[in-house]
Amino acid sequence: MRKQTAIGALVLVGIMGISLRAEVIRARSPIHLPDILGYQTLKCDFHIHTVFSDGGVWPTIRAEEAWREGLDAIAITDHIEYQPHKDDIPTNHSRSFEIAKGTGDTLALTVIRGSEVTRKMPPGHINAIFLKTNPPLDTPEWRDALRIAAEQGAFIFWNHPGWTGQQADGLARWYPEHTELLEKGLIHGIEVVNDRDYYPEVHRWALEKNLTMMGNSDVHDPVSMGFDTDHGERRAITLVFATANTPEAIKEALVAHRTAVLHKDLLIGRQEYLEPIFKASVKIMNPLVTVKGKGSAYVQIANTSDVDFQLVGTNRLDEVIVSARPILRGGKTVLLMIQGRSPETTGKKSFDLKYTVTNLKVTPEDGLQVTIPVEVTFVPTK
Repeated sequence: MRKQTAIGALVLVGIMGISLRAEVIRARSPIHLPDILGYQTLKCDFHIHTVFSDGGVWPTIRAEEAWREGLDAIAITDHIEYQPHKDDIPTNHSRSFEIAKGTGDTLALTVIRGSEVTRKMPPGHINAIFLKTNPPLDTPEWRDALRIAAEQGAFIFWNHPGWTGQQADGLARWYPEHTELLEKGLIHGIEVVNDRDYYPEVHRWALEKNLTMMGNSDVHDPVSMGFDTDHGERRAITLVFATANTPEAIKEALVAHRTAVLHKDLLIGRQEYLEPIFKASVKIMNPLVTVKGKGSAYVQIANTSDVDFQLVGTNRLDEVIVSARPILRGGKTVLLMIQGRSPETTGKKSFDLKYTVTNLKVTPEDGLQVTIPVEVTFVPTK
């Protein structure tokens, strides 16, 4: 009897185990960043591969991966020239987009048609997105391919300029061919971040040459194999500040350079966009505090975004000592300490505490400058 009971228990556990394994929760994890300046902040990845070039994933999976990770839009950009799976999957430059778009439409994820023109350096690898049709780009001369893309109204950007596969030392170089593309209006953006690589020199080029800043995953394997998603690692993405989540609105924003890049703990972009993100994310819960003599008070600062803001300040004040390196943790409220310097100070005074947000990069060298206003009532101690 005991043996039968034990066997029955094992069978029940097995059935329960099978049931638990079968119940996969397909859920979306939003990326919390504020809408700014009257625009929606869209989370996008414009450089993605599938089995229709050298990727290892079917296009429908690409769409659901992006949806689960909280993205709003993706571009499928399989290689034109490089087709290593052609013995198993016929070369069809349009098919990966067509398949992914069906899933994207179901999930309210915008899927954009694109292709990667894949040539040796220079000019290197270049993406064209918002294409009307892909096959015409399959032409021997890269200049013709990009001209055809431009005639279709595509947005064209240079991929991974410092990729060691084409620049052995990992240093991005601007060639005469890129000047030619810029002068002819055949390049509109550039990847400041590709996969896990941030290119400071490319960031500088984007500012100097007025190119749209892009950050993309260039993912080939399943995202969970390329990035440690189980422990919260995110792919690099482009933030697009658009009037709506439509291909037309996204393209308009890209042409107008309304982007920033989210890469690990970095936000990279022009000050006109990073500053509103910081201000919309941060709220001072108690801007008025009381300090007794040389005692301490704490300003509570909430950060509603998912980005930790790393602050460095050099505030030299006669009346108070303040935290020099606070970190405003994403999704949390943190304490900023303010300590009195003298037991005799009295009255009320306002302070504009000045900090540099070191991981909000407005140039390769410079973080965003911010001010945290507080008002302190001083009570002398006897």
